Amino acid sequence: STSRGGTSRIGSANPGRWSRLRAQWDLRLDPGQQSVVLSWAAFTTTFVGLRALTHWIRGGHGPSGGGMSFGGQHFRHYNIGIATLGVVGGVGLRGADKHRHHPATAIAYGSAAALIVDELALLLDLKDVYWASDGRKSVDVAVSVIAAGALVVAGLPLWGHARRALTSQ
Repeated sequence: STSRGGTSRIGSANPGRWSRLRAQWDLRLDPGQQSVVLSWAAFTTTFVGLRALTHWIRGGHGPSGGGMSFGGQHFRHYNIGIATLGVVGGVGLRGADKHRHHPATAIAYGSAAALIVDELALLLDLKDVYWASDGRKSVDVAVSVIAAGALVVAGLPLWGHARRALTSQ
């Protein structure tokens, strides 16, 4: 891309806001902290997305019966989460450093955890309470607030610098 003067922004003295944000990301967070922020962001996004999808389906949209089924059996998304955690665990134990520290590994971990936590009541009680409305909204809000709060705390070394990087000219 080019700036208003027709010169390339890549390598220019005044980098774009995303370049400044990336520089702050790399400067303020070590790779482990970056993985934690990405994992919490993935958890929060996946959990909130699942809850929104669930309420949308419950409102009469989407597939009847509330989701996916194979061979007449309802397929629970915690199965996807468990399988994904198995893969992430394998990468963590046996993968090369470039795979263990790859952002996709952190994102997969956070997303998989959200898939499991979203159906945790079913796993703990071994009853299908997923569609019960009693108390479900408060649990949705509580987990969402905890997830967002953890994301804020995990990224504390970055947030102020990220804001300045995005808003400065």
